[in-house]
Amino acid sequence: MSAARIDDTDLRQLQREYALALRLLELGQQRDLEPFLREALVLVVDAVGARQGYLELEHDDLVAGTSPWWMAHGFTDEQVSTVRAAVSRGIIAESLATGRTVSTASALLDPRFSARDSVRLGQIEGVLCTPIGSDPPRGVLYLQGRSDPGPFVDEEQRRAESFARHLAPLVDRLLLEYRQRAQADATAPLRATLRLDGLVGRSAALAAAVRQAALVAPLDVNVLITGETGTGKSQLARIIHDNGPRASGPFIEINCAAIPENLVESELFGAKAGAFTGATGPIEGKVTAAQHGTLLLDEIGDLPLSAQAKLLQLLQSKTYYPLGSSAPRVADVRVIAATNHDLGALAAEKRFREDLLFRLQVLPIRMPSLVERREDVGLLANHFAAAACATHRLPRAVLSPGALRALEVAPWPGNVRQLENFVQAAAIRAAGEGVEQIEPAHVFPGTAAPAANESLTFQEATRRFQRDLLASVLEETQWNVVETARRLELARSHVYNLIRAFGLLRNG
Repeated sequence: MSAARIDDTDLRQLQREYALALRLLELGQQRDLEPFLREALVLVVDAVGARQGYLELEHDDLVAGTSPWWMAHGFTDEQVSTVRAAVSRGIIAESLATGRTVSTASALLDPRFSARDSVRLGQIEGVLCTPIGSDPPRGVLYLQGRSDPGPFVDEEQRRAESFARHLAPLVDRLLLEYRQRAQADATAPLRATLRLDGLVGRSAALAAAVRQAALVAPLDVNVLITGETGTGKSQLARIIHDNGPRASGPFIEINCAAIPENLVESELFGAKAGAFTGATGPIEGKVTAAQHGTLLLDEIGDLPLSAQAKLLQLLQSKTYYPLGSSAPRVADVRVIAATNHDLGALAAEKRFREDLLFRLQVLPIRMPSLVERREDVGLLANHFAAAACATHRLPRAVLSPGALRALEVAPWPGNVRQLENFVQAAAIRAAGEGVEQIEPAHVFPGTAAPAANESLTFQEATRRFQRDLLASVLEETQWNVVETARRLELARSHVYNLIRAFGLLRNG
């Protein structure tokens, strides 16, 4: 008999949770986020038996410069201000930072929160607060005061958590649609008219560089592409080639920094048989190989001065001499140069010919760093993860939300190339563990403090410094996220992302 009653109770609870989820799904069919949140909040307040409810979503990481979405039900304007001020501290901050539900029969008597100004000013008693989503939470559901006497019971907590769990994917969908409407793919118009094979990203910074490439592509002029190492300068050069009149010709790339100085001239211009020891036959240079096409001189800042003089002649007269030859050859090539150096500074130091610099930078283009195109990190990471699995014949692995957030907040001094290497290694680690999801620990393994004799990469050292600095400021501010964000000059949502990405937990 007792078992039957328990079964009936469980069944009724499941039926109520099912009805709540079904109603929420019905509300989620609409496309506008604001009315959906308003109706959803009324629904959960009634379902849980609370007197007041507050719901806030962080999304300024999705749409720069916008404020969080929030809804309140049953609060006066003054009470709403108090609750909103408490988002960065106390009960709500605890739930957001830990990703767990916080329930208390009386916040006024709970030693975790009784000292908080927001608790004393609001005379807050029974509270149920649960995060919406995870890794990190997308937002928070805050329920205050119970219709019936006493604290929130376990069944009501489960109902609130079930609601938050079903709400998260609906919110993600609506926020994504909002983002797509508010911040369209800046590269979309370019993709409609240009060949952009393999170009991953949609940021305004990337689109600006591609627009410059589109401008110079049909013109047979020299181009200088600048930018930090690993930003994708070679890919931009390829876009110029593919969208120009020489697209059907060869695209030849040479890394000037990777060739021994005594072989640079023969690599570029070729050599006659016997021109130097080891030249047993004629050598075809890269200029000849690029005939009727494009020659990319990557890392041109490392080209020796002797070769710079011959390159200047090539650009001025469209002729060149293979090493050991007295007969000139005509070069029908377009030259694109790329560098991460300040060629102007090198010219001032007499390490780069000023006249060659003038010839090269007819129309210079700067490739943006990954810091300038943060919104592209997730797209690039997913692309690299899929490519790594295909290349190494690994089982398909996807990046978890936590891994994506960790990648998005990390510094990338090596830019896209460094990101690709990290994601590739993470996919291999995940496959080695037999899991299908790439987690932050796969991307950034070994976050424990280093031994005295352990050397750190720049990336690891920077990440640890960020983690230690954030932890220190959080402790100084007693985990007041608004104050922490102000001191570190970060967005509040970015601080929450870092807390989750670094796995920081509040002590006490």
